[in-house]
Amino acid sequence: MPSLREIISAHGSLLLLDAVSERVQAGWFAGGEAHWAESTEEAGLGLFRCLDELGADLTTVKAFAFCEGPGSILGIRTTAMAIRTWRALTPRPCFSYQSLAVVAAGLGDPSVTMVADARRENWHVFRPGAPLRRLPGTELTGPCVMPEGFRRWSAAPAGLTTRPYCLRNLCSLSAVATAGLFTATEEPDAFLHAEPEYAKWAPQIHRAPATP
Repeated sequence: MPSLREIISAHGSLLLLDAVSERVQAGWFAGGEAHWAESTEEAGLGLFRCLDELGADLTTVKAFAFCEGPGSILGIRTTAMAIRTWRALTPRPCFSYQSLAVVAAGLGDPSVTMVADARRENWHVFRPGAPLRRLPGTELTGPCVMPEGFRRWSAAPAGLTTRPYCLRNLCSLSAVATAGLFTATEEPDAFLHAEPEYAKWAPQIHRAPATP
């Protein structure tokens, strides 16, 4: 898994988009500099407000990166759809990362348990060195950390605290910029713990009930 620095070094310029929290965040990396923009508007508007503020020319973007979750599914899929459209016009590499892993790398504490609400009293759970899981709130033990600006519907586990989810600050940390947090993807989309399963049914022609 490549790091942020490795991706920028390999491709020269990178547009990073993140709409998993209450703020849309965008980073433009080019020429050895990083520029950031934020918006509190919904993702469909916020993404383009950020691009206008950055003055990023999409024709000069050599690679994309986006957050696949956990977080706002609407924000994630809006971002993924935009990147798919731009890549259809001009094919370029795309990389995904996970929000909880970024915050954990910034904290630098291997014992930390990062969580985000997965609804229905379930939580996304990330611990350094282990894959992202989904667990019932009743199975969460010890102190847990949730990124600020992430929505919550379930009852908070005991000892839940929050940490800032500011990519401008997180990506400036060497521990984050050099960590292997990114995965190359050809189909940008929201992270799923498992592929959805659908009920199967046998189609039948509707007929009037038989008369006695």
